[in-house]
Amino acid sequence: MSSSGHLGEFLRARRARLRPEDVGLLTPPGQRRVPGLRREELAQLAGVSVSYYTRLEQGQSTNASDGVLDALATALRLDDYERAHLHELATQRPRPRKRPPVERVKDATRELLHALGDVPALVVGRRTDVLAWTPMGHALLAGHLDPAAPEQPDQRPNLVRMLFLDPHCRELYVDWDRKARGLVASLRGVAGRHPEDALLASLVGELSMKCPEFVALWGDHRVKPCVGDTFRLRHPLVGELTITQQSLQLAHSPEQSLVVVTAEPGSASADTLDLLAHLTAAPHRSTPSTPEDVTAQR
Repeated sequence: MSSSGHLGEFLRARRARLRPEDVGLLTPPGQRRVPGLRREELAQLAGVSVSYYTRLEQGQSTNASDGVLDALATALRLDDYERAHLHELATQRPRPRKRPPVERVKDATRELLHALGDVPALVVGRRTDVLAWTPMGHALLAGHLDPAAPEQPDQRPNLVRMLFLDPHCRELYVDWDRKARGLVASLRGVAGRHPEDALLASLVGELSMKCPEFVALWGDHRVKPCVGDTFRLRHPLVGELTITQQSLQLAHSPEQSLVVVTAEPGSASADTLDLLAHLTAAPHRSTPSTPEDVTAQR
């Protein structure tokens, strides 16, 4: 799909989310044929002609000014992330999709991971590929996978693919729906900035074919980066715990993020992380292999 097509999809999705009463419009009684604002209603709120807005939504106009885009963003009640996304979609020019170079982790980033010790942490690429992880990052979030997988570009775990298609990861998050919405909203923003990324398009296509839940969330067009949030995990080895995930952009690799996991100091969840760190550091990492074995060590 062209960038103008993505722009039209985004405008239609945001328009459908608003009701006339949300923006102070009075409507006569009776059933409306559209769930949200009509085109003419949005055009009126933004101060543009209906014909111009229609051409914009249909991809027939590609030269919207910043003033028009800001007016539309205000009328649609977009937040700062969605406003920036709208500008990105509107200013893109058609470019052929291409396979980007393999993402690599710099030595300085590996040194940082090593310095984190027993802290669960991941280095994540722009498509949410796991490029590297600490032993605890692997043990907490994907202990069922080969710990060396991030070192092999064609086998790297992908956080979005895992969340939707890997039963272990679906079970890991107690509030799976909230985690899924957050990751998809973040990926939407990346897709807006990199429409030429063939690997990203392939990932979206794969998930769209295999997972109706992804299709619904992707079609909602929500945009928000994953900066930080608190989640309840249901870990198969050490049980339930509450963790905070924070995503930090790497200054020397701006397309990569360092995801760090912490628990409240002195809490039961912190004790659970300590137990997992102990098990991960043990020479016989394959044991204890069941929750019952872990319980015996508490």
